[in-house]
Amino acid sequence: MDRSSVDWRGYMPAVTTPFTEDGELDLEAWRELLDWLHSERMHGIAVAGTTGEWFSLTPRERADLFRVAGERLAGKLTLLAGCSAFTPAESIGYAQVAKEAGFDGILLTLPPYVVPNEREALAYYQAVSDGAEIPICVYNWPRGTGVDMGPELLGRIAEIDNVVAIKNSTGNMAAVLETLYSFRDQVRIFGVPASELGIMLVEQAGADGTIGAGGVLGSDHPDFFEHVWAGDHEAALRCGDRDRALFEAFWEPDFTPRFGSQFALLKTALNLRGVPGGHVRPPLLPLTDDEVDRVRTTLVDLGLTPVVA
Repeated sequence: MDRSSVDWRGYMPAVTTPFTEDGELDLEAWRELLDWLHSERMHGIAVAGTTGEWFSLTPRERADLFRVAGERLAGKLTLLAGCSAFTPAESIGYAQVAKEAGFDGILLTLPPYVVPNEREALAYYQAVSDGAEIPICVYNWPRGTGVDMGPELLGRIAEIDNVVAIKNSTGNMAAVLETLYSFRDQVRIFGVPASELGIMLVEQAGADGTIGAGGVLGSDHPDFFEHVWAGDHEAALRCGDRDRALFEAFWEPDFTPRFGSQFALLKTALNLRGVPGGHVRPPLLPLTDDEVDRVRTTLVDLGLTPVVA
């Protein structure tokens, strides 16, 4: 496999997992969230990724998320299954479940906490590729894994049979650009900012899109790419300005949340919009009342008047 084996592109949010206030998986809310994402014209979604709190899901819960998403959206948009785990065997098991549910591929970080070296990182992706015949998007997420995979290592991983894409979420823009220009003909590259730079990277450098977080802005996210593909830079930048305003209100440049946790931020924003983002599950905590007010103010400033008082 290589980039030509899949048609993935555009904006694909890593979506939240709705839990009830007492921590139970809420599949009815999950169905409603999936329908909203589809109605907002997302180009795809990533289920049970970092934003989806995979670390607190049981194997049965993750399988249920995959099953319901497949029933709801398979064939309608790109479905990526978050299959991150602590061992290759676990990731392979989740990948097989995702394939049976009708997913198009998997999103895979290195195991968190372990901090594998380069040889171990390469072996991890090789083992998952060997054990699950499904396209793989490699996810470089140094803030969560403790490892920032550089262009040389990512290039070696890109040579693995089932690797077709890279999501690069590092603050090292030089490495992002080197990876893009070095491997764009081999794998699809995600991590495009919604800005003039992003327009240039799509139009002139062959970048494929962004696998973002939450999809809080709804159709503004995919519309940035739709406008770029149509050659309407002015309209694209209007969407990009809103995306940047949201990012700057919630996150530092290195993806550290300005307050609360990224999970509580995204879920609160969706809930305030009347979309079932759900509650966080311990050890995560909900935002304080003051922090909720900060989220509400940001949404109002963006013209996304919350429906929840």
